[in-house]
Amino acid sequence: MPALWSESPLSVVPQPRPVPAMGPGVRPVPAMTAGAKHARPLGLYDSWWTLGGAAMAICAVWAASVWISVHLQADATLHTVALFVHLASLVLGFGAVLVADYFGLLWITGRCSLRDALGSAGRLHFPIWAGLAGLVASGTMLHPNPSSTLTCVKLVMVLVLSLNGLQAGLLNKRMAQHGSTDPAPRFLAWGGATALVSQICWWGAVIIGFLNTQS
Repeated sequence: MPALWSESPLSVVPQPRPVPAMGPGVRPVPAMTAGAKHARPLGLYDSWWTLGGAAMAICAVWAASVWISVHLQADATLHTVALFVHLASLVLGFGAVLVADYFGLLWITGRCSLRDALGSAGRLHFPIWAGLAGLVASGTMLHPNPSSTLTCVKLVMVLVLSLNGLQAGLLNKRMAQHGSTDPAPRFLAWGGATALVSQICWWGAVIIGFLNTQS
């Protein structure tokens, strides 16, 4: 009677290999499967190219809103609702901007760290953008007069505010990556110019809106 082989020499089924002994507390490293590691998706503030694409989209939305505001005729009820949304959006957006600038002032005067100031400003991006979006959307139903110089200036200020907000997000990210309590002078100049443009445009839009209601 022939002997029974425990494993055929022609077998195509791989046999399990013995696991090498490991010391206590040592865990085996799992093998990486194909496609397990994915590249991080490209973010808005990763480069000036992505920022430029977003700026073009904002300009297109702004131009469309101006065109709609000229051709749309809202009734009295819709006009009243739009006016309320406009004022509420102004309070939300401008209020968040003032708070963000206040935290920057606290850092300049040494009353809070740079990390705290940047973190607080970063959390205010959403209400700022929500306020801007509400201003643009509600403004299309307020019958703006495009032949008025003040109205045209206000529309341009809203566009500048939007573009300024985009690059402000990039500035916030660059300063956070710098990770120093004493940022480079170019960052300080960049931040000062950003805050100045923001304040001029917000206050200018408020004043022009007030003047338009009096005329």
